Amino acid sequence: MYFSDAILFEYSDVLSRPELQIRKGSQRQVIDLITRYAHPVVPSRLPQLTQDPDDNMFLECADAARADFLLTGNQRHFPKFWKQTKMVSTHEFLSIVAPHLVR
Repeated sequence: MYFSDAILFEYSDVLSRPELQIRKGSQRQVIDLITRYAHPVVPSRLPQLTQDPDDNMFLECADAARADFLLTGNQRHFPKFWKQTKMVSTHEFLSIVAPHLVR
């Protein structure tokens, strides 16, 4: 798992949205888990490759990490592939790496 500063900022922002009602302690725990167990990357700017400009940071991170997969619940905003990275749903990813967990 990889993250960039932009992604960490985005996750912090989303977790703090009042409508989600996530306690501050839980917000900090999520961010702490990411920074503790995921690998930071410093991505390069890519041309706009996603339908939503805000999603490009995830593709830039995957590109910098040379990731095999980018997990997203919003596949329609991404190309099917970017270089060696394939865009997949969480379910699809689990069916590839741990098919015994998926029914």
